[in-house]
Amino acid sequence: MRKLIQRSIYAGMVCSLALPLLTQAQSDAATIYKTNCDLCHGPGGSGDTPTGKAFHAKDLRSDDVQKQSDATLTEVITKGRGKMPAFGGKIRPADVQKLVAYIRSLPKT
Repeated sequence: MRKLIQRSIYAGMVCSLALPLLTQAQSDAATIYKTNCDLCHGPGGSGDTPTGKAFHAKDLRSDDVQKQSDATLTEVITKGRGKMPAFGGKIRPADVQKLVAYIRSLPKT
């Protein structure tokens, strides 16, 4: 019983330490998105902005985008595709990974 209590306390401590890190990563990703993607793809990822409509920006929430692999999304963000510019020189690789995770979360919001 004592070990069970100790493990529960330990698990609670680990979770309480990890939660701020997860929240920070989500906040960082949202900032990266807002700075670099929002103009064309819009705050919700729909692509329904004046600039997005002009450039036929993809709806990031769509099945077409969401079914792509993380590697493909990373490549598109880094190297660009079609009218979308390359962001590889502007966004660090670790931040591109955060951005991919953020894009994956868009349909859930």
